[in-house]
Amino acid sequence: MDRFMVHLKNQGYLPADAPMLLSKADKLTSGTHAIIRDARVSSKYLELDVSIDKAQLDTLVEKLESLGSLDHARHIIEEKIEKEEAMRIAKDYFNNERFWECHEVLEGVWKKTYEGEKDLVQGIILVAAALVHYQKNESDICLSILKRAMEKLSGANGKYYDIDVDLFRKKVSDMITSKKIATFAI
Repeated sequence: MDRFMVHLKNQGYLPADAPMLLSKADKLTSGTHAIIRDARVSSKYLELDVSIDKAQLDTLVEKLESLGSLDHARHIIEEKIEKEEAMRIAKDYFNNERFWECHEVLEGVWKKTYEGEKDLVQGIILVAAALVHYQKNESDICLSILKRAMEKLSGANGKYYDIDVDLFRKKVSDMITSKKIATFAI
């Protein structure tokens, strides 16, 4: 089986709909030998984490059409990406609310960092991971992870690959304080 992130166009769903969408996707794809691990909802996409034989992907997408039309599907494979390119890709994923993919790309960056930079990258990874939980309507888990992220981000400031770290920390801190979670661009 191959693993894919299937992004359907969001037709008005909210993160609170994620459990229902996962159940519906499971029912729609019964008999396809697909495993749908997770459903997440961003303002743009319904993101489904799917394992299926590559040859059956089109059939799966057809069965899911009632949830939303296909925007794109990305085959998940471990990639070796240079740090600068990985940061550009991660930032793009973050800004497009593709937090799971952002997290995955940053894991590769994190493995190549040292000392203070390691904590900063891990803090960004934790924010992306927290927002994955927000997309699954798991706000308490999201807030808990955001608190852990703030511990990692506490010593960082300035710019990091065009990310305003001070503004990033402020947005995370504001969410923790207000308990109002919202996605944002970096």
